[in-house]
Amino acid sequence: MALITKKIKGTEDVLPRQSYRWQFVENIMREESRAYGFREMRTPVFEHTELFARGVGQTTDVVQKEMYTFDTKGGESVTLRPEGTAGAARAVLEHALENEGLPIKASYFVSCYRYEKPQAGRLREFHQFGIEEYGTQSPVADAEIICLAQSVLDRLGLSDVHLELNSIGCPECRAKYNQALRNYFSQYKEQLCPTCLTRLEKNPMRLLDCKSPEDHKIAEGAPKITDYICEECKEHFAEVKKYLDAAGVEYTVNPTIVRGLDYYTKTVFEFVTDCIGAQGTVCGGGRYDGLIEELGGKHMPSLGFAMGLERILLVMDAKGIEIPQPEPCALYIATMGDAAKQKAFSLLRQIRECGLTAETDVVGRGLRAQMKYADKIGAKYSLVLGDNEIAENKAKVKNMESGEQTELALDETFAEKFSVLTLTASKGFEI
Repeated sequence: MALITKKIKGTEDVLPRQSYRWQFVENIMREESRAYGFREMRTPVFEHTELFARGVGQTTDVVQKEMYTFDTKGGESVTLRPEGTAGAARAVLEHALENEGLPIKASYFVSCYRYEKPQAGRLREFHQFGIEEYGTQSPVADAEIICLAQSVLDRLGLSDVHLELNSIGCPECRAKYNQALRNYFSQYKEQLCPTCLTRLEKNPMRLLDCKSPEDHKIAEGAPKITDYICEECKEHFAEVKKYLDAAGVEYTVNPTIVRGLDYYTKTVFEFVTDCIGAQGTVCGGGRYDGLIEELGGKHMPSLGFAMGLERILLVMDAKGIEIPQPEPCALYIATMGDAAKQKAFSLLRQIRECGLTAETDVVGRGLRAQMKYADKIGAKYSLVLGDNEIAENKAKVKNMESGEQTELALDETFAEKFSVLTLTASKGFEI
């Protein structure tokens, strides 16, 4: 029988045998964000389209080419989120989180959606870990979130992923830079792609981010933003570097980094690797001091980053970094007869309340098949429960690796004694 449908192009399933990898990475991200004082935020998967058009930028590839936008039955235009920052900023404004004190420090895990050609490290549905901080213009905050990203990568064993850093200035000094870019790229109008011709007047910095090989080659000779930023922006950038130096974080200043979203100002950064091909940026972020104002709020300097989970896992695979397997089933109880099934159900609850994994048959297998299944799932211990064991109120727990058996009473002390048994059998553990 043919399947009715399969997964949509550009999406991936995370199967039960793979999910532990994601959980391992996510747990480290949660632990590090908590250590830096960030608390989790959750926002809707779709928002009003105008939020992304205003926040991300009308001239970006994301808004012009990549968003999944549709009209609701009520006639509203809504968009599946292409990134996490705009929704987080909207939530900060809508719920007046500044009243809880500044800075506002939030983290999140989000699924994002962009219509792009699927390839390794680039999907149409992808997942990000994000950090958002609102209400501080201090360069210390810039350095701190970069250190947070570095801490995550270090704990994942990706210390050789390198940090590239730049400043794209404030709106005032960027206006001068934009004019310099117009002057430069105007010489090559006949060679630019149609999209870049449109950007030339509206937002010339986007030309530096064009994916066309021809336009990219032209952009290599373009003026550098670092030659145009004002004294205040230079000082801010110098302070960021000073604090990174103090923390021992290595970086390279790359004046070509502009990031692909219009809301960025001043500090921008990327953590980059060359081991997964063209999609080598595993983390990107920076400042967006004007975003809250753009969305209708008062001036609130802000910053953050996003880290792609799929790309992180790709890099870990490419580096041969092994992710610890989850603990297998601690105890499998094989049963014979209805009375044994009921007793097993009681014992399983005891074991699980102790924080251990325990299973029994739920599909109607015979005893031999149950034991094969226990071996297949890697159960550390097994227990066969029948009428005799129930009558004697005791049963033998078998170590599946060594074959050693230990008799335990089937009473309210069972879980406690089984827990002690598993601890004493653990390699190198002493009571």
